[in-house]
Amino acid sequence: MSETIQRESMEYDVVIVGGGPAGMATAIKLKQLDENLSVCLLEKSAEVGAHILSGAIIDPKALNELLPNWKELNAPIKTSVKRDELHMFNQKGSIKFPGLMIPPSMHNDGNYIVSLSNLVRWLGEQAEALGVEIYPGFSGAELLYNDDGSVKGVATPNNGVDLEGNHKPSFEPGMELHAKYTVFAEGCRGQLGKELIEKFELDREVDPQHYAIGFKELWEVDPSQHEEGKVVHGSGWPLSKGTSGGAFSYHLDGNLVTLGLIVYLDYSNPHLSPFDEFQRMKHHPEFATMLKGAKRLGYGARAIAKGGWNSLVKMTVPGGLLIGCNAGTFNAARIKGTHTAMKSGMVAAETLFEHLSSGGEAGQTLDQYDEAFRTSWAGAELQKTRSFGPAIHKFGAWLGGIHSWLDQVIFRGKLPTLHDDKADHTYMKPASEFEEISYPKPDGELSFDKPSSVFLSNTYHEEDIFCHLTLKDKAVPIDINYKLYNAPETRYCPAGVYEIVGEDEGKPALQINGQNCIHCKTCDIKDPTQNIVWISPEGGGGPSYSNM
Repeated sequence: MSETIQRESMEYDVVIVGGGPAGMATAIKLKQLDENLSVCLLEKSAEVGAHILSGAIIDPKALNELLPNWKELNAPIKTSVKRDELHMFNQKGSIKFPGLMIPPSMHNDGNYIVSLSNLVRWLGEQAEALGVEIYPGFSGAELLYNDDGSVKGVATPNNGVDLEGNHKPSFEPGMELHAKYTVFAEGCRGQLGKELIEKFELDREVDPQHYAIGFKELWEVDPSQHEEGKVVHGSGWPLSKGTSGGAFSYHLDGNLVTLGLIVYLDYSNPHLSPFDEFQRMKHHPEFATMLKGAKRLGYGARAIAKGGWNSLVKMTVPGGLLIGCNAGTFNAARIKGTHTAMKSGMVAAETLFEHLSSGGEAGQTLDQYDEAFRTSWAGAELQKTRSFGPAIHKFGAWLGGIHSWLDQVIFRGKLPTLHDDKADHTYMKPASEFEEISYPKPDGELSFDKPSSVFLSNTYHEEDIFCHLTLKDKAVPIDINYKLYNAPETRYCPAGVYEIVGEDEGKPALQINGQNCIHCKTCDIKDPTQNIVWISPEGGGGPSYSNM
């Protein structure tokens, strides 16, 4: 459709796709280095920060480099970590690890508990003050190329397209943004980053990327249950053997607590529902006691690219750079990625400035960026913890944790590197090999259903617009997923987007409730047939997270 539509275009030195920590750090650093550079940043959410979801504990190392006066600038960073706990949970209690047995990567001295959505909003203010042009409500929907094959820029989605792909009376064509260089900062499983990785085979020499889905809720608890600065991490129950991940709770100021569950997406049992595992988790005594009489304020979920160093793709293409979670800079061993994502953006900005200021041509492949990031402190951090994920996958939480402790504490990251050689979606096995899981009904006090949870995420998409959850083959959901795997998309989706209808009449069909989508990207990752493809919706739709 885009080939037959006349679109307007705008020219910039640098276009940044994505307004998360990585994209904002890139924009700010570019303007710090050269205020005359024209820099445009596209953000798919209706307002900056609205799609940002993370635990979140941040290491301020990158922020200290980027904006050393962030305290004077009133950054929304108030709660320092005062105490760490690490548990191995069983159904009725837990084993609490002594401090000496907690790996260095899990210590949080000097770190802060924050709302990352609020922090990104603040970063957006700093970027705009420096002259960055920020366009919220506009995503990068299409890659544009020059005649020589280098990246020319991106196009935003067409607006006013109905469910059948036809133009409505309100139709407006997308805008083309051309740049000397385009920086892709879309976050985990970004649409355009995924296309670039496939087109240029950027993952040819690395392990397959591995993912998790992370759930988060924000609660206001009784003051007697609140301890500002307390951090709890744990693994084990409710996740059963063969499913890895972990729980967390972080105590902010003002009697606020964020808690959540991370579920690795390499699980095999198609009956498993990560959402229901999270709801069940809150009935553990560690959390149930804390939440007694509390009020749930927010809910969200987001995929996490956790392959780390072993899965870090080549980060450069002709005319473009991949940064942050688009490239895979998250450090799973620390359960943190903001500082490494920001550092990747800062290194990208420095590389672009040096190239452009010295008269370098547009559209070249800036391999010096890839090398500079890998040799930075962020790259060294990822390299040291490279075996964390594979150890958990191969040996489980207990033995994998012991391996990680030995590797980090005793051998200083020098044990032989462990690897993963299978993508997450390939682990799914036929439903006939497992018993169905009977999850308890939500009680409305600690555990809840998907509709009430999605309501708290403030998710909104226009009615009667082209669905951004597309299928390569419309027959696959029933002919393969339903018959072989018992429609796992109805369970791994945390928002009730996928539904099987017509079973009572003997005519099952997949119904996609795209208006519920919270943009977690799990379907694009975990679909066993890789038939679901997530694309950017029009008009800034999706969740609107506040204080998350």
